[in-house]
Amino acid sequence: MHTTTTSSVNLKEILAQVQAFVETELYPLEAEARGKSWNQILPQLEEKRRRVKELGLWTPQIPVEWGGLGLSVWEFGQVSAVLGQSPYGHYVFNCQAPDAGNMEILIEFGTPMQQERFLKPLLAGEIRSCFAMTEPEHAGSNPVFMSTTAVKSGGDYIIDGHKWFTSSADGAAFAIVMAMTAPAHENKYQRASQIIVPLDNQGFKLIRNIPVMGEAGEGWASHGEVRFENCRVPQEFLLGEEGAGFAIAQTRLGPGRIHHCMRWNGICERAFDLMCRYAVSRELSPGVPLATKQTIQNWIAESRAEINAARLMVLDAAQKIDEHGQYGARVEISVIKFFCANVLQNVLDRAIQVHGALGITEDTLLSFWYRHERGARIYDGADEVHKSRVAREILKGYGMKKLGK
Repeated sequence: MHTTTTSSVNLKEILAQVQAFVETELYPLEAEARGKSWNQILPQLEEKRRRVKELGLWTPQIPVEWGGLGLSVWEFGQVSAVLGQSPYGHYVFNCQAPDAGNMEILIEFGTPMQQERFLKPLLAGEIRSCFAMTEPEHAGSNPVFMSTTAVKSGGDYIIDGHKWFTSSADGAAFAIVMAMTAPAHENKYQRASQIIVPLDNQGFKLIRNIPVMGEAGEGWASHGEVRFENCRVPQEFLLGEEGAGFAIAQTRLGPGRIHHCMRWNGICERAFDLMCRYAVSRELSPGVPLATKQTIQNWIAESRAEINAARLMVLDAAQKIDEHGQYGARVEISVIKFFCANVLQNVLDRAIQVHGALGITEDTLLSFWYRHERGARIYDGADEVHKSRVAREILKGYGMKKLGK
């Protein structure tokens, strides 16, 4: 197993500090925040963010030269699992999606002007951002199939298009928008570009925060439907090269899936702990706790095995990314995406069942996670897409050449 640690701080020490912070600072906040909106709890979250900065744990996934801890993908994956134990963990440490991915691509592809104007305030936690790619008119699983266009006009781009599930658009300072700059290019992977759009632009409109499982959400917890109508931005806001939108998107997806999968692992650990505690404390009759029943014991054993397997699979994929880049770990990345999403669903479902009626109330986090994490099997590539990719890569080794599109 890969055991590299950062040069400045020992990983074991970081994990202990993060775990202590999550348990002492965030667990109590969860109960206080129950039933409150994003805006109502934002002051408390900002105070927690200030504490994280004081502890020197801010932006753990970001290189040291940009003010972060400089953790590798493998290292940050383990931190992400701890932060995932609370719904507020990643936000409070400023490593939440979509900001984390936007930070990474601005560091790698941004110009000095773009980094000064957009990246530095994002790293400092002074602003939020969003990423606009998915369109309601097209399959989200086909990232090269979209209608949003960016046409040159003088020294500007004029962007027109319709996006949705532009997560965290509500209150964001800017969006990174995927738009077609060369829709007729013979290479479909070179038709789109990524362009930074400040959201105070009069050509941008937040249509609504899409209700998901009955909750519309707001702020960071929102999923926006947005429109770009005659949205004019300077050509200097192009991120990277024109036509490189798809390639840039791919650079954020591999590490991003590690972060997601390990966050799900953290959720599983918290749900597992709640399940075991309740199974021991809840009595069916005097002196007979739930934990004495074989069905409950089976669920506990199965959950433990699945969580352990998922964690090791993700860390293995993370190690391969660190050593060979994400293109050297394409199969592993797809495997963990669908496997871990299903482990998450299994563990949450069992934990709710053990809690009985209590499990579907808001008195625990289980129903919150059950609603909010069902999308794990859909976003960043639906299960079926990743399974097909894995099978096709495997079958190539058996001499099968034409496997469909």
